[in-house]
Amino acid sequence: MPMPRSNRVLPARPARRLAPVGAAVLLLCQAWPAQAQAQDPNATAPAGTPTLPTVEVIEAAPLPGLDLPRDQIPGNVQTATGADMDRLNALDLTTFMARTMGSVTLTETQGNPFQPDVNYRGYTASPLLGTPQGLSVFLDGVRLNQPFGDVVSWDLFPRTAISSIALVPGSNPLFGLNTLGGALSIHTKDGISNPGTMVEILGGQYGRVGGQFETGGRSEASGLHWYVTGNAYHEDGWRTASPSDLRQLFAKVGRRTGNGDVSLSMALADNDLTGNGAQEAGALQRDWSSVRTIPDETKNRAAFFNLSTTQAINNKLSFSGNAYYRDIKTNTFNGDLNDESLDQSLYQPNAAERAALTAAGYSGFPTSGENASNTPFPKWRCIANILLNEEPGEKCNGLINETQTRQKNYGLAGQFSLDAATGSVTHKFVAGAAYDASRVQFNQSAQYGYINPDRTIAPVAGPGAFADGTQDSEEAFDARVDLSSRSHTSSFYLSDTMALGANTFLTLAGRYNHTTVRNEDAITPGGGPGSLDGDHTFSRFNPAVGITWAPTPAVTAYAGVNQGSRAPTAIELGCADPASPCKLPNSFAGDPPLQQVVTTTFEAGLRGAVAQQVMWNVGVFRSDNKDDLLFVTDDSSGFGYFKNFGKTRRQGIELGLHVKPAASWTVGGNLSLLDATYRSTETVGGTGNSSNDSAADGFPGTEGSIQVNPGDRIPLLPRQVLKLYADWQPNAYWHVGLDMTASAGSTVRGNENGAHAPDGTYYTGSGKLPGYAVFNLGVDYKPKPGWKVFLQVTNLFDTKYYTAGQLGANGFTSDGNFIARPLPANANGDYPVPQATLYTPGAPRTAWVGLRYQFAAN
Repeated sequence: MPMPRSNRVLPARPARRLAPVGAAVLLLCQAWPAQAQAQDPNATAPAGTPTLPTVEVIEAAPLPGLDLPRDQIPGNVQTATGADMDRLNALDLTTFMARTMGSVTLTETQGNPFQPDVNYRGYTASPLLGTPQGLSVFLDGVRLNQPFGDVVSWDLFPRTAISSIALVPGSNPLFGLNTLGGALSIHTKDGISNPGTMVEILGGQYGRVGGQFETGGRSEASGLHWYVTGNAYHEDGWRTASPSDLRQLFAKVGRRTGNGDVSLSMALADNDLTGNGAQEAGALQRDWSSVRTIPDETKNRAAFFNLSTTQAINNKLSFSGNAYYRDIKTNTFNGDLNDESLDQSLYQPNAAERAALTAAGYSGFPTSGENASNTPFPKWRCIANILLNEEPGEKCNGLINETQTRQKNYGLAGQFSLDAATGSVTHKFVAGAAYDASRVQFNQSAQYGYINPDRTIAPVAGPGAFADGTQDSEEAFDARVDLSSRSHTSSFYLSDTMALGANTFLTLAGRYNHTTVRNEDAITPGGGPGSLDGDHTFSRFNPAVGITWAPTPAVTAYAGVNQGSRAPTAIELGCADPASPCKLPNSFAGDPPLQQVVTTTFEAGLRGAVAQQVMWNVGVFRSDNKDDLLFVTDDSSGFGYFKNFGKTRRQGIELGLHVKPAASWTVGGNLSLLDATYRSTETVGGTGNSSNDSAADGFPGTEGSIQVNPGDRIPLLPRQVLKLYADWQPNAYWHVGLDMTASAGSTVRGNENGAHAPDGTYYTGSGKLPGYAVFNLGVDYKPKPGWKVFLQVTNLFDTKYYTAGQLGANGFTSDGNFIARPLPANANGDYPVPQATLYTPGAPRTAWVGLRYQFAAN
């Protein structure tokens, strides 16, 4: 399995893959870069051929121009190429990163392979609103974090279009807002570096079928170059009712001159994704593919255009820049369990309800005697209360939540790069500026319904069908949202990398960001209680300093300190009132002010190589967040609010080793040790947690809060992650790779204090994710030039493991039937609701095969 590598490597090195190796490999574990091009492992250089040193050049800023050798970068940057991904036959970028890059893990909260949370050093880039975002993502210098919530939709660009990636650690201010724990910089292919044509088809288990192509070329006479790639992919999904369809296209056309290049690129996406999320542990033990409720659909439609240029003004000064436009439409249609119904009487309709049912033409409803034992899936009281517009929020056990989001994002950026000298000190100086603007329209509605035996939600029409606050009930709430938002961010940045000596380099950098956000509420305009109207301004300068020193050609030491920040977005500013909690992404409330998140990161380490046969690295880091933005929730349907949460910390150790013991073998791996903790005392919702204050007062199963103390661990972030690989290429025809990822356990969301202890009645499930190890196998066969047949098997030994989890209300019996009021009333007359640990299961063993043909380039 190919490991991360730099953008440019001379000379090329043989490919490698992940797999178990001996105990010696366990000592040092962070994958070292793979080769730039596949080559015959048995080939040898002619006698007398000089051996060139390896020079790895990395773009240390979003725009081209700050190209630095790896030894001048004060951090553990990890890189990879599209060729590396091809050798792994990776379906998408996130899976490749999780299998090959140190400190990277996936949390599949949504339960869809194309909608994961990508975690790096305890920071996240996620497609889900409400997830604390801490990583910035760039495509050809354009920030991909969306204006609404800083989320990242990983499904919007084809993996085949990727030329290279660089995962930059820390709070590097050059990458702008949301760079708290790191930045991912993605560069796309062009016809100059990727001439020729490729076609590929694949098929496998769970209805997996797909096809992709790419073609590129250039005209030497005119300087024109072009590149196009596209794919279509479908799978039924291994879980019940979980299909996905991806349709992606990327194209680039440009012209290269003697002094530079101008290109226009376009990316289109039309995707339908289904991810049915978490399920109760007992239900998963009975049926690993089961789901809690159906459906949970996301439709993404996106168009992206980017005009970019690089120009050499003279042999010391160059300019790079871009101007972009992006239009994203996202519609969600989610069937959810209505937690508010679980302590209510849902069964026998009363006289008024029966009269309403009769007047509406319904028949077949019971006149007496309906209860939980004879009616596992009640519906009549729900239908009647919708007709009467009285208490559907309490009597309907299902909700259909729909959202429509339209985001238009545009901007431009420019950067000058200068090579200069002051006396004996040489400088690599960069100065740049950027402007980004966006318009967002967000609409949401919630319709009441009831749960069917197949776990679908049946919506019901009538006067009280929608949660609009008009119901004749003390518990009535208005879930409607009609929000418009505009934001603008202006940025200026500087960087200077100075050669203090032949082997010592000092980098000074900083960036100033100024952001304004204006929210306009079409339902309750004018400001004041309940209104989402508001104007917000955030400004900050973030600095960075770093140094590298190479005492010998084989060893480099580095250290650095940097700061990054994140401004609250429209969704967080519109959902920050504890007195009016929101249901993400379903409803907003008026907002108290929120502060920017500010992260300070310290990093230091060593890296080296021995005759290109042994490469290693070891590093430490600490990142401290101030005013961290967290979404505080206490039920499984997502009600809660955003708040600034004092301080949090992520610190750890990264170790890596790559060894080439023989011409046909490459082995190695990486080990990540992470300590992610809260550093402030806070009170958060904890209804699903057995240690909440209500349970302590003798009322388990009712609403309550928990206290989080300094040292408590942040959920879903394992302490240890070990990745091992072995890659065997006996000749030019065969290639076999085996890799393993082993993860320690972690706490689930809702168990932030780590004190949850199930009693088997009111609280079930451990509140923790157990550790696991998963193996993957890949086999390639190239029978003749241009042809490749490949086999991929993920989760080779069919291990059952969980990738995410949370505490929440259960609502179902051990037989899979719905139930309300399963427990007797307490001394206060309240009916406790059983709370459970809900898990997102990992995918079982999955195999697929493919056939690729690469046409010879002219």
